[in-house]
This record gives sequence, C-alpha cells and structure tokens, in this order.
Amino acid sequence: MALLAAAIALAGSPALASDFSEPWKREDRALVIDAYEYNSIDWNALSTDKRVVGFINKASDGLPPPYACRGDETEVRLCRALFRRHAVAKELFHTRRMVAKALGLEWGAYHLARPGNPIEQANNFIEFARPGPDDLLALDIEDNDPEKWMSLVDAEEFVRHVHRRVGRFPVLYTNGTTAKHIADNRRLYPLLSRLPLWYARYKPDIDMHFPKGNWQGYALWQFATQANCNARRCPYRVPGTPTDIDVNVAAMTADELRAAWPFGGLIGVPADMLFRVPVPVARTDGLKGEVTIAYADVAQPPTFSMLAEAAGEGWRRMRHGWSVAMSGPYQGRHRHGMAEYAISRLNALQQMAVERESAAGIDPIATGSIREKD
Repeated sequence: MALLAAAIALAGSPALASDFSEPWKREDRALVIDAYEYNSIDWNALSTDKRVVGFINKASDGLPPPYACRGDETEVRLCRALFRRHAVAKELFHTRRMVAKALGLEWGAYHLARPGNPIEQANNFIEFARPGPDDLLALDIEDNDPEKWMSLVDAEEFVRHVHRRVGRFPVLYTNGTTAKHIADNRRLYPLLSRLPLWYARYKPDIDMHFPKGNWQGYALWQFATQANCNARRCPYRVPGTPTDIDVNVAAMTADELRAAWPFGGLIGVPADMLFRVPVPVARTDGLKGEVTIAYADVAQPPTFSMLAEAAGEGWRRMRHGWSVAMSGPYQGRHRHGMAEYAISRLNALQQMAVERESAAGIDPIATGSIREKD
C-alpha cells in the first residue's frame, strides 16, 4: 500500500515532466512566443509571465513583392495590395522588435519559405529583418512539398546564403515528418540536418521521435497553437496573447536559453567544418603522436546562381571584345569585326615567329635546311 501511494504521488507530481513529455509543466523551462502580423499582443500583460524569455516574429514571406505593378486593372490592384501588406508588416515587425527588446525579451525573426529563387528569398529575409548580432534567425519549412513550400535542396542554398551574408546559420522550423526525412537523408542535406531544430508537434509526448539523425533533441518545441488551443482549453496560456498564439518551450532554463540565443551554429561540428578537409600528414609524424591536425579550405561546388552570374560575366566580356575590335585604333581596319581582327593578330604572331627563326639561320618551311653544326 505504501508503494502504491508513493507511485500515485509521483504520477501527480509535475516534476516528472521531462523535456520530451509536457516540459511546459516544469517551472524551470523557458518559453518563447512566435507570432505573425495578425496576432494581437498586449505587451504589458505578456511581460508579467517571467517564463517567457523570447519573441520570434514572422518577417518575410517568399519572394519580395514587385515594386512596379503591371497588367490589367485587377492585377495592378492586387499587386499594390500585396506591396502595402508587405510595407505594413515590415513596419509592425520593427515596432514589435523595439518593444520586445525594451521589455528585456530576446528577439527573433522567421522567413516563411515558398517555392522560388532561394538566393532572392534569403536576401529578402535579411533586408526585411535587418538582424542584429543577437537576433535569432529561422527558416520556416511548413512541409516537404516543393509545390507549396521551398524544396529542401533550395533550403540548403538559402541557409548557405544566409551564412555568407550574416556569418551564422538560421534555426530550422519544421514538422516531425519533414524532420525525419531530413535526418534519414542527412548526407543529402549536410546543412539542414545540423541546424538547431525548432520542432512543431502538438502532442504531449515526443520521446519516441528522438533522436533524429544528428538531432538528439530540440532547441525549441512548438507545442501549442490554434490546432490544440482554444477558449476552453490550452496546454499553456500566455497572458496578453490570443488563443491561437504559438507557444514554444525550450529544453533549458531561462538563463541557459539567453546564453544559447541566437544559436547560429551547427550541431556537432564547427561552422567551417563542412567546407574544410584535414591536411594529410606523414605516417612517421603520425606514429610519433605529436601531430596537430590542420584543415584546408575547400571551394564549394558552384550553385546555379553562381554559374548564371559567371555566364553573364563571360557574355559581357565577349561583347566588350567585339566592340574593341570595331572601335578605337582598330576602327576602319577590320570591317568584319572580331573574326578579321583575330586573324590579323594570328598572322602578326606567325610573322614574328618567322622573323625570329630566320635570324637564327633556321628555314621555317624546310627544317632539313638546318645546318648540321647547329
């Protein structure tokens, strides 16, 4: 009977909540809010919940809207409406950023990934969010469906370009199915599979879903949203937020989360390890056991956008070459352009070779005329 009573007491204790089973019930676990432009926020009320450490706001959405609208009347009106929405969302984003930081909250921004050029989307994200050195960045891939969302191949390039420009990597937000696919194919996705994971799953327990490849756990777990939270019941309610607000829990305390923020690295390896290889050492030195492993930079394979830029530069240079042949000191001498100019240059070089060989006593036509003593 004593053992049964102890078991019942432990079962009812919130201390049993682990980082994979209802961790939001643990008072020592930090919380983070994420919102988009249509969520209303009462900042005074929100600030009363001391477990809320950070606020992540939606920034850009796919590609930037066009600045010049064309088409029929309906198309122009729609285009202008999209640009107004983009401008208002951007203004609200930076207002919220100022308020959140004034309240002592960590700040973050996420990009909703859509089909389309990943380089342009990354630039749109950075120019929209204008991230500071302490701002978290996140890539939101809602599902592994390249017809509706950014493909995982493009997501690799998006992440790489963000690192090129900002010097750190974003966090990856995605659901369990997509996370498992990335983990199972981590050789194809060396960057995505090592980003800190912002995990979206609205169940009380996720212990059966980890580890996933390189992910032994999550950086953030989005556990409450409109799917499982309404006016009647919700896993956790944050003061000053609507019932459809997204709430996330971290597998760490408030102080630990502040120290880890804004993440920005890769899991298990330094950021530059994916682009470097160890320099070979002599076997004799290796046997002595006093070798320090050094790494050499490796050029990344060219992306499609890089190849397109190189092709464009080559075309510009070729056009310049044609224009040179038709202008300047050569104008009027080569009426047929580059072809005639190239032939004239080749003839001049051949004539120079003939003159040098003749001066040396060598017949450039009949090599048998070379004197025996030469």
